[in-house]
Amino acid sequence: MKCSGSQTWRGVNASTIVSHSSFLLSVRSSLARHSLFLNMHALSFLLVIKFVLLSLSEGAASQSGPVKAIGMQKYTRPHSYGNNYTFDERDGWQTANFTEFMHAHVNDSRSNIGRAFSKEQSDIDKQFKDLLGLMKGVGSWTRVTTTWYTGDDLKNPSCWQNTKWAPTDGSFACALTLEGWLGRPKCFTFLELCNGPKKCIFVRVIDTCAGCARGSKHVDLTKSAFRSLADLDRGRLDNVRMRPATHPDEWYEELWGPKHY
Repeated sequence: MKCSGSQTWRGVNASTIVSHSSFLLSVRSSLARHSLFLNMHALSFLLVIKFVLLSLSEGAASQSGPVKAIGMQKYTRPHSYGNNYTFDERDGWQTANFTEFMHAHVNDSRSNIGRAFSKEQSDIDKQFKDLLGLMKGVGSWTRVTTTWYTGDDLKNPSCWQNTKWAPTDGSFACALTLEGWLGRPKCFTFLELCNGPKKCIFVRVIDTCAGCARGSKHVDLTKSAFRSLADLDRGRLDNVRMRPATHPDEWYEELWGPKHY
């Protein structure tokens, strides 16, 4: 029937149906167009986070006390790859430090955004890790022997020709076999060491170990670094895995020595 120039069907105005349909199509189109903008806003937010973190780290590097101690904990606390991780020679890099934090919050983000944005979210996750400046282990694992050293042996680290700095028992640094280790990591390289998949640390190469057997792959650690892998009473670990690592964005001379060499 006709009524005021518009059609009705079972009491519903036809123009209303068309209007609602157009609105739904408009919403759907708008969501599709704005998915990219959502990701751009998320990355912008992460850039702000990085700026804040870098500002805090610069401030922490010139301060002492609780603020600096909190910043250093990221690099002195062992990280874990979980019980199911296996050390494969074909491994590429794995993110470390904040590992459990990242997994928990990335999963939450994905569940909130939904499967439609899974690829975009994956890209954001990678950017998030890069922006935070997390240290990463890179390349293949090598089996090494680790011990620890202290006292006068800490003095005059050989990687510097002339420096007043020397590591302490609280540093995260190491000395490597003096002679015969083919492919030995160079001075000032950062290394990732794991005593099993749940106890991993990062240390910097700052010295050579004259007492380590010629040709051995021997990593002599500061006390705090070794203690993060096992009790000091163990004295020696023969099945530790090692690989190169990236440098941190933040810098703590107490842990690694002077940044410039």
